[in-house]
Amino acid sequence: MRISIKVVKILFVCLMLIVPTISTLSLPKAEAFSNQVIQRGATGDDVIELQARLQYIGYYKGKIDGVFGWGTYWAVRNYQNDFGLEVDGLVGSTMKQKLLKSTKYYQDWVRNQIYKGNDFTHYGGMPLEHQTKSGGNQNQAQSQSEAQNQQQPQNQDQAQNQQQAQNQANNQQAEQPKQEPKSVQQANNTPKGFSENDIKLMANAVYGESRGESYVGQIAVAAVILNRVESASFPNNVSGVIFEPRAFTAVADGQIWLTPNESARKAVLDAINGWDPTGGAIYYFNPDTATSGWIWTRPQIKKIGKHIFCK
Repeated sequence: MRISIKVVKILFVCLMLIVPTISTLSLPKAEAFSNQVIQRGATGDDVIELQARLQYIGYYKGKIDGVFGWGTYWAVRNYQNDFGLEVDGLVGSTMKQKLLKSTKYYQDWVRNQIYKGNDFTHYGGMPLEHQTKSGGNQNQAQSQSEAQNQQQPQNQDQAQNQQQAQNQANNQQAEQPKQEPKSVQQANNTPKGFSENDIKLMANAVYGESRGESYVGQIAVAAVILNRVESASFPNNVSGVIFEPRAFTAVADGQIWLTPNESARKAVLDAINGWDPTGGAIYYFNPDTATSGWIWTRPQIKKIGKHIFCK
């Protein structure tokens, strides 16, 4: 009986040692991303991975540089919208899990390209060797270095003059305020290609046309304006599209001149930066108030709120 009790104790101790090991093995391995919520303004490895994964499935088309700027922000929002997530531009655990399941990330290859200063992309379905080329900045810096090494002072006086000039340049540079590297993207409330007047005019149109609609419905109206600017069938500027005869009811009845709220302006910025909930529509109408028979002939894409959006 004593031997049996001793054996039981030994088995119990062994079991206690084995169970934690089994539990550890059963847990999923921690891979990709850290635990932090990634948001606009963030930098570092998490952002590099985020950009690479979004680019893998075509949502992000910018440079993979580890800076969470506007391009990354709108890519995140579009992904969230398409995958049924809360559209807030924040990358939390739920979105990270979605990304892990829907994308791939070749971490070592991406980091190697960044280290070498290469221009590269990370699109899925394309061999990686076809998505990179040597960085011009690195080659240029190397050529300049080699040229400097070949230039030797012709005499001692020349060497001293060069040293004095260099010291003076260094002192002047030290006195100047430090500037952030060009590669760091700064937040800007006015996206490239659009003036403040364009944004204000679009906000007026969005407010006049859709102030009773949901926020997505307001973005949709702004997206139609932008899609018309890009279409060969319409004027190629914001004011031309908005004031085209019989184009918008708000222009005809004067509601274009109402003072827009902040929601209308934000909707315009969302549309300018890539969020198009209409799927590329260039027309929309309210079926309850439309008087034109022609508009019903347009191929319909979807209905958002009270508006039907068409090609």
